[in-house]
Amino acid sequence: MRVRPARIDVTEGTVLRLKVTNTDERRHDLKVENGPATPLLARGRSRTLDLGPVTEDREAWCTLPGHRAAGMTLDIVVRGTTAAEDGHGGHSSGGTGPDLGADFSPDWRPRPAGLAPAPEGRIHKLELRATRTTAEVAPGVEQEMWTFGGTAPGPTLRGKVGDVFEITLVNDDETMGHGIDFHAGSLAPDRPMRTLGPGERLVYRFRAEKAGAWLYHCSTAPMLQHIGNGMYGAVVIDPPGLEEVDHEYLLVSSELYLGTPGSTAQVTRMREGTPDAWVFNGVAAQYAKRPLTLKAGERARFWVVDAGPVDPVAFHIVGTVFDTVYKEGAYLLTPEHPGGAQVLDLAPAQGGFVETTFPGAGHYSFVDHDMRHAEAGAHGTVEVSR
Repeated sequence: MRVRPARIDVTEGTVLRLKVTNTDERRHDLKVENGPATPLLARGRSRTLDLGPVTEDREAWCTLPGHRAAGMTLDIVVRGTTAAEDGHGGHSSGGTGPDLGADFSPDWRPRPAGLAPAPEGRIHKLELRATRTTAEVAPGVEQEMWTFGGTAPGPTLRGKVGDVFEITLVNDDETMGHGIDFHAGSLAPDRPMRTLGPGERLVYRFRAEKAGAWLYHCSTAPMLQHIGNGMYGAVVIDPPGLEEVDHEYLLVSSELYLGTPGSTAQVTRMREGTPDAWVFNGVAAQYAKRPLTLKAGERARFWVVDAGPVDPVAFHIVGTVFDTVYKEGAYLLTPEHPGGAQVLDLAPAQGGFVETTFPGAGHYSFVDHDMRHAEAGAHGTVEVSR
């Protein structure tokens, strides 16, 4: 996303009038520093801004969240001066993330990690609404999130090979466009993945032809910001013949970037890959505060999807060995083989599962074994009783 030209050079005192035309499919505006602004313009619409005599450097930008940070800026430079700096530049979090030892608020509840079996029937219908919400994403830390269905991650879809999914996407965001991309289906993206303006809706229909643990996410640019602010979720398509286990869990790995969504500071941290925390299912350290529970000798399957948007995940459970590893649609290890595995490694947008049996009562930590991530929120506990 760009403003063209990105720079206009003028002589001091020039009376400047800008004709602003939106050639993008998404709505945009242009605000001049200490000056006039256009309304939101649909594609093909124009508006003229009268700046009067220009005596000093000015900047103009699109005011939609994240668009300025993504590059939609215009520098108006008076010849003989140096273009003014933004003055709103990004800054690093400085390594001071949330206090993970603090308490969550009294009414906080963890996101359920248990995964229900695939529902009956071969056609699955769901309405997803793109909306903003405020959530407690770390102990005592609230953050505005961009979401599907009011949660980050969004609702989990599950089915079997050959099932059809009909998803109605409604954009309830009053200020910006959103779309959706389901990795679990194969189809031309032009129409179903298009950006919806505020109040618009579409039906996204796909057949799950292949098994796997799949990502879905907002398809609107800049995707780094839309995914990084919470617009992602998982689709689980069971491999044929998937055996029953005592417990199934789903953990979606992602980064957490605090601050005003779309601000220059937040987007700078996204681009630099310096989040405030790393999380499973959208909340830092939530399963350390509220452990997953099962009994000794029970077998569990852990589905993991890496939503990124930047970092990989190395999923490990302390005190166990995985005898089954399924990654990106294929078994890498099954129980009849003598080998074992210690980590399920996933790049952004990859998914899979591991299985293990917990040998005795105790507290088994699960982590992203990149210890930067684990110590900054990507950890939890499986509490095993006798």
